[in-house]
Amino acid sequence: MNLFDAIQQRRSIKRFTDRPVTREEIERLLTAATLAPNHKLTQPWRFHVLGPEARHAYGAALGERKAKKAATPEAGRALRDAVANEHRALPAMIVVAVVKSDNPEITEEDYAAAMMGIENLALTAVSLGLGTHLKTGAVMADPAARAAAGVGDEERIVAVVNVGEPADVPPARPRNSVESCTTWLP
Repeated sequence: MNLFDAIQQRRSIKRFTDRPVTREEIERLLTAATLAPNHKLTQPWRFHVLGPEARHAYGAALGERKAKKAATPEAGRALRDAVANEHRALPAMIVVAVVKSDNPEITEEDYAAAMMGIENLALTAVSLGLGTHLKTGAVMADPAARAAAGVGDEERIVAVVNVGEPADVPPARPRNSVESCTTWLP
């Protein structure tokens, strides 16, 4: 598969088959991520590959946050348990973090490098017949979620990437034309 085809075929996959993602496949994805450009070769990324119990614990932390919006305590518990079990059932889950820095420029550069690494990971997944779903949000700062992911105080979670064989691939969503977002200067 050529690179442009992989770019065109990449989608956010929300449902995966039960096929496990092998350690070799995950290592290939992580290798691709580490080949991303990074300012002054800081190599800021840290990867936390979560097994079933860690995925369940992360899902429980996310579910607990969602449960606070439930109409009743019983509904909240059911929601928390459902989210935890959905996460346990994922074929693979990778938490991507960066080493924190007190320097604002390094913080910005390292975040950008991690996101480029995630794109490399996602495109490599497509080439292997896998799909990904990038997740971000306030849960990444939640102490229970951070503990479940094994992320220390010296790291900032950039994103969580769910990985697996797609159960279905959604159609491409419309994008703005290149012309609408490009300015050519003399």
